[in-house]
Amino acid sequence: MSRATLKDVAAKAGVSYQTVSKVLNRRGQVSPETERRIRHAALELNYRPNVVAQNLRQKSSRLIGYAWGAGGTTTWRPVNNRFLHRVVYTCEAQGYFITFFTAKDESFADLKAYEDLYGRRQVDGFILENTTENDPRIHYLLAEKIPFVAFGRIEEDLDFCWVDVDGYYGIYLVVDYLLQRGHRRIALISWQRGATTGHDRERGYYCRLQEAGIVPDPAWIYRGVNEIETGAQGVVHLWSLPVAQRPTAVVCVSDQIAVGAMHAAMAEGLEVGKDIAITGYDDVNMAQFLHPPLTTVRQPIDEAGELVANMLLEQVNGTMTVPQQVLLKPELVIRGSA
Repeated sequence: MSRATLKDVAAKAGVSYQTVSKVLNRRGQVSPETERRIRHAALELNYRPNVVAQNLRQKSSRLIGYAWGAGGTTTWRPVNNRFLHRVVYTCEAQGYFITFFTAKDESFADLKAYEDLYGRRQVDGFILENTTENDPRIHYLLAEKIPFVAFGRIEEDLDFCWVDVDGYYGIYLVVDYLLQRGHRRIALISWQRGATTGHDRERGYYCRLQEAGIVPDPAWIYRGVNEIETGAQGVVHLWSLPVAQRPTAVVCVSDQIAVGAMHAAMAEGLEVGKDIAITGYDDVNMAQFLHPPLTTVRQPIDEAGELVANMLLEQVNGTMTVPQQVLLKPELVIRGSA
């Protein structure tokens, strides 16, 4: 069976094909009866618009570019996945879809994919995550005036659209709570230097301890990738310290790291929540079902994803006049691990 056209719908409804086009694209004002006939005819004929032709006329792909990290990592990414789900849902509600591509290196220094995708008009803009210091993507997209929104800030004085969760405040809340519980030897298991998100969370740790008159022992700081193994290795390192130097609480910059830290602490014969306090960050679904349940920081990830998507679509559609920046507040969730 041949595909129904606008002219077929127009003939069945008894109107011009221009009128059909305007009604189906929500740009025409006709009587309710005429609109009813047109939509009924389109439904009977199983009419489907030619999206490719529409996009060519509108000079829009209705696609948004989103880069995965390099190397095909198998890292568990529940926060990123939840963020992405909200982005996809929000974009699709407005007729846009996400196209994925792979960054060739973890530093995102190779910009050819961004240049090619936008240069060929295969995407209308980009969503960035995992922003880093001196992020080359941000510099390139700003210079080329390409629409984009970043999930995460950078410290440079650049005027671009971003949404972020206040990691400084989140870890500040954690350390403040641990201090109130009487802890003074508080360790930190963090990511390697360079990630903006990790830097913000570390500032919260150092600042709250400084306010309490505590200078953290350098041996209390352990760094690694965002993996369960990093948390386990961190606790093994911390427990190798002399008894008087060992921390009584461990702040982890992600729930993933906290899971490893809890496992290693129990392997050392410690009762988490009693002999040692361990906290996470993200409040992934499994956090409440760990033993003991994990004290952590909950991020408004759904709100962040929706904001990022809407900001980008406003840029693409020309309805945003000045760049927007939104900093969301997380909340502390207290459970048995601390």
